[in-house]
Amino acid sequence: MSAAVLELRGIVREYRTGPNTLKVLDKADLVLNPGELVGLVGPSGSGKSTLLHTAGLLERAEDGEVLLDGESVLELSDGVRTRLRREKLGFVYQFHHLLPEFDACDNVAMPLMVNGVKRKAAKEKAEALLEEMGLSDRSHHQPGALSGGEQQRVAIARALVNDPKLVIADEPTGNLDPATTDRVFKSLIRIARSEGAAVLVATHNMALTRHMDRVLTLEEGKLTTFEG
Repeated sequence: MSAAVLELRGIVREYRTGPNTLKVLDKADLVLNPGELVGLVGPSGSGKSTLLHTAGLLERAEDGEVLLDGESVLELSDGVRTRLRREKLGFVYQFHHLLPEFDACDNVAMPLMVNGVKRKAAKEKAEALLEEMGLSDRSHHQPGALSGGEQQRVAIARALVNDPKLVIADEPTGNLDPATTDRVFKSLIRIARSEGAAVLVATHNMALTRHMDRVLTLEEGKLTTFEG
């Protein structure tokens, strides 16, 4: 088996409010392998977003170790962590955060151009991903002219355009109807699997868990195997 894409070892995350300390993650452990799709469920406020932000190098843990593609990243500088996020991670959120002044193709191509890829090559790759998402006829529409499901598929294409090792999705279909949710999620799975990316998805939608290789529950700071 290939080396793990992501490892969290004994992760502790705490928030302090005055004299009080809230331990959100309590020695949490997680391993994600290439091509693996893992769901993350738990009550609201259980710390799912905190875990995703820690895995995605957006927050630093108070204790433990984070390894991305075999490299320990917890103590790296902010600049290096930013570079790793740009090169190795893709993010999908409940709200797509597309740039309204750019069309779908330019939104998808933007991360490539930020990384120094020439505009023509970036747009060609963006067009190919949008075609894979079933959006080739919508690639030159601005976000305001797209449906919610179309916008979210554009956001998924943008997250995948840099060929990330790890895709982190936080309630990626939370604002979509069931039929659109199914279509959008299947698009994410199909492309992620074909590219061999590991995918970590936080969701309240238990119907989505049937598509996943395994599902974990986060409760009282601990990760356990979900027993559905």
